[in-house]
Amino acid sequence: MSYNRIGLIGAMNEEIERFHQHMEQVKETRKAGIVFREGVFFGKNVVLCRSGVGKVNAAVTTQILIDTFRVDAIIFTGVAGALDPDLDIGDIVISAECMQHDMDVTALGFPKGTIPYEERSVFAADAKLADLAAESADRLHEGKVKRGRVLSGDQFIADRQTVRSLHEELSGTCTEMEGAAVAQACAMNEIPYVVIRSMSDKADGSAHINFAEFTVKAADNSYRIVEDMVKRL
Repeated sequence: MSYNRIGLIGAMNEEIERFHQHMEQVKETRKAGIVFREGVFFGKNVVLCRSGVGKVNAAVTTQILIDTFRVDAIIFTGVAGALDPDLDIGDIVISAECMQHDMDVTALGFPKGTIPYEERSVFAADAKLADLAAESADRLHEGKVKRGRVLSGDQFIADRQTVRSLHEELSGTCTEMEGAAVAQACAMNEIPYVVIRSMSDKADGSAHINFAEFTVKAADNSYRIVEDMVKRL
């Protein structure tokens, strides 16, 4: 598995700070208000950026990485909220696929999560990247590592009933605000991707309490896995 240039995305500063600390030969470019850092990360050519929170930011960032910086693979790293009740804070979810949970055209007869008039609404992660992420996570992470469906929406989910619904009705393993937008943009451009998320809060209704406290710890867990992946690419 070999890539000429890898796009590394996080939504928040906490999710990309350690990457920047270990990059060399850094060149910064600002486009659409986003700072893109081209450089070398453990011997690999990468473009690192903070997309900002939400699906629009994530989609715009992904398209710029593909069009302007010509990346040929994208890794999204960061934190998420657990939907699977078996997951605890700090556990890892690797995307098998991504889907938008707030795409809702049920009033017109479409199932929840379906993008109307499109061929697909669920976007599979690249199997080789997901395998590599799982190998790194299994070796480096002491907690649980699961592959599953990452659900994305422009909502911070803290309600216990919503958590249960997203897990049971949409088969979500975790929820966040960017992954499905990255996944769809990558699918439209035939670019391989994987999303790696560390749980910053549990599926128990306490997300608003846990998030701030555990974000840095969770982001560090995700970082270590991506670092190991990139070294092995």
